[in-house]
Amino acid sequence: MSSDHPPGLDLDQLRGHLDRERPGLVGGPLTARLIEGGRSNLTYAVTDGHARWVVRRPPLGHVLATAHDMKREHRVISALHRGTEVPVPAPVLLCEDVDVLGAPFYVMDFVDGTPYRTAEELAPLGAERTRAAVSGLVDTLVDLHSVDAEAVGLGDFGRPEGFLDRQLRRWGKQLDASRGRDLAGIDELHAALGRQLPVSPAPTVVHGDYRLDNVLIGDDDQIKAVLDWEMSTLGDPLTDLGLLVMYSTRLELPGSPISTTAGAAGHPRAAELVERYAARSGRDVSAVAWYTAFAWFKLAVILEGIHYRYTLGQTVGAGFDRIGELVPVFIEHGLTTLQGRQEG
Repeated sequence: MSSDHPPGLDLDQLRGHLDRERPGLVGGPLTARLIEGGRSNLTYAVTDGHARWVVRRPPLGHVLATAHDMKREHRVISALHRGTEVPVPAPVLLCEDVDVLGAPFYVMDFVDGTPYRTAEELAPLGAERTRAAVSGLVDTLVDLHSVDAEAVGLGDFGRPEGFLDRQLRRWGKQLDASRGRDLAGIDELHAALGRQLPVSPAPTVVHGDYRLDNVLIGDDDQIKAVLDWEMSTLGDPLTDLGLLVMYSTRLELPGSPISTTAGAAGHPRAAELVERYAARSGRDVSAVAWYTAFAWFKLAVILEGIHYRYTLGQTVGAGFDRIGELVPVFIEHGLTTLQGRQEG
């Protein structure tokens, strides 16, 4: 639903800022709607009745702590749009003046496309089109990992040295901050991941949350834009692959708020996606099981954090009452995946 007053977006203030910074861009009164599905930052579709844009800002009540995210997201999509074949929305402007909307924000072009979140949403495409769309997801990831970070101005976008070790420590601390019950196997999984830490390949720009519902698929089944760059950095590219494999694993969790697209007819098996990535990128993917196990661990920690805050009455959401049941499933998948690597 469009609105003159969506939460967190003062359209009069936005219009005034756009008129000052990009005179002539906006042709009429603005209306907007909040786009559902974002993990943390708020995303709005805005239109003047002719052209359409997207506005991204931090969540309400968390202005200063996430101010850097807006600049970082704008920086990476600007670099990729300007100097690569990776499909991203065209950036319009970045505003770091909190007096405009109460928080930093950026504006980018609106891109037509569909973010497929579940196997049920993919079903109308049929097997052949689903296979094409998911295969394109791998090809676009290879394109991203082929970007010369220095050449596009992202040479200092992260600290690749010790990347995996820092990631493990970071998510271990996240787990410790959410401990409200005993979780069988999670400390074992964390420790095993630390013992079996692989040697990272050469660093690349990584997305950090790469999956089908973070891209827009066009009517031609091609990827029109990769979205949600808030976790992007320079690091180990196989972390993106491991997460993609995890989200391409079928989960039998009826009624769960967490789902994957793997059950759709025509969806390539996880092993096919890994083979396609290896063939196109030329990278050694022999340690992909570790990266997939790490993805299971990371998602288990995220879900446990949601469950912990839910039990304290600090967060609400559809299906949050069932999140706690899912955490052991993710832990078990992580342990099984890592065990398979040891045996292999």
